[in-house]
Order: sequence, then structure tokens, then C-alpha cells
Amino acid sequence: MKKATIQLETLTCPSCMLKIEGAVKTLDGVDKESLNVSFNTSKVKVNFDDEKTSIKDIENAIGKLGYEVKKSTVKAL
Repeated sequence: MKKATIQLETLTCPSCMLKIEGAVKTLDGVDKESLNVSFNTSKVKVNFDDEKTSIKDIENAIGKLGYEVKKSTVKAL
């Protein structure tokens, strides 16, 4: 398992958080309980099984919604 922190360019409304949560939760290997999307900091924090999904998969799911990823960091748990 790995822990990702993804800094987004900006989140403009609370419904943006719900869209991102919904998209990331659909990915195989994502720990849904750890998923946290913060409107105030424009950050997504999530744990994921790197044998089932990758940080690129998570970034792509967010990008398909029209949100720009500024920076991602991944750490082993």
C-alpha cells in the first residue's frame, strides 16, 4: 500500500470535491476509507494498492473531470 497526496490547481466549489471523490472511489485498489478531498487546501489524500492501481491512474481520473494536478507525492505505508 502507498499513500498519495495530490495537490490540485484549485477547487472552486464543494460539488467539485464530490465529483473527485466519486471518480477516485471507482478505481480498483483505492482505500475508500482513507480518501480525503479538501476544498480548503485543494488536496486529495488517499491510500492505494499499487499492485492494482497507480498514481497516474488516480491523476488521470481527476484530470478527466477537468481538474489540473499540480504535484503528487507518494509514500510507502
